[in-house]
Amino acid sequence: MAKSREINMNLPSADDLFTTQEERDHKNQEYVKNISIYEITDFPNHPFKVKMDDKMLETIESVRDHGVLVPALVREKPTGGYEMISGHRRKMASELAGLENIPCIVRNLSDDEAVIVMVDSNLQREEILPSEKAFAYKMKLDVMKRQGQRTDLTSSPLATKLKGKRSDELLGEEVGESKDQIRRYIRLTYLIPEILDMVDNKKIAMRPAVELSYLPKEEQEILYDTMESEDCTPSHAQAIKIRKFSAEGRLNEDVLLSIMSEEKPNQVEQWKIPKNRLKKYFPSGTTQQKMEETIIKALELYRKREKSRER
Repeated sequence: MAKSREINMNLPSADDLFTTQEERDHKNQEYVKNISIYEITDFPNHPFKVKMDDKMLETIESVRDHGVLVPALVREKPTGGYEMISGHRRKMASELAGLENIPCIVRNLSDDEAVIVMVDSNLQREEILPSEKAFAYKMKLDVMKRQGQRTDLTSSPLATKLKGKRSDELLGEEVGESKDQIRRYIRLTYLIPEILDMVDNKKIAMRPAVELSYLPKEEQEILYDTMESEDCTPSHAQAIKIRKFSAEGRLNEDVLLSIMSEEKPNQVEQWKIPKNRLKKYFPSGTTQQKMEETIIKALELYRKREKSRER
């Protein structure tokens, strides 16, 4: 009786049928090409801000004089065009310098790979805002958790590293932060944009900001209005108290005002003069520091004049 033969049918994929081997090899390799800036879209939910600051002005001038010296990194989009991975500032500088094309490294990356490369390349910058770290850490940690959970990635270097370690601990080791600090940064992503801006501008410190991140959005909005109207921000102790009242369902505008009016440790008593009462005495655009210096000088002259009258 003849033995049955096993037939191994390796059916070609759609990619094999409709592309040449040269095209498939090209797709899997990275290459450099000049690409129109209008063909490149920003990375979805890009956590790093591209601002028109002094450094951007310097970059624009450099691009205008020398062009873009370091290529940006992009990947092809399935729908056509390209997605920026690293180089958002160079793209903006090129556009403002009047250039239409920018040199780019085109690399074939999966969604998770793109997130990791985007975050890692931007974390090399000298100055990073707390909000940028917060969303960047969250994006990368989400990827690390997904890769640690997938059984088909157990042989990957990242999945191997994750064995026996929490993903936030591993991320902390990579970026030089403790796992607790990683968690604190990620808590900032729960703040409303207005309060998060105050953290970036160093008006609210990290620890009170983390406590405030546990408030529902509606209560955060009331808190922000209170901080604006009273021109004050909560200390760590006050933020803990605010969170406690919120958890008990007893937080409202009156409670917030009461907590915020409490004297902070080592607080120096301050006199406040509404700005609208001072505007007519100073040119438009005068800074608060300049106003204070002028007022102090005026008071010193006033005191000298009064003393001379008493003699």
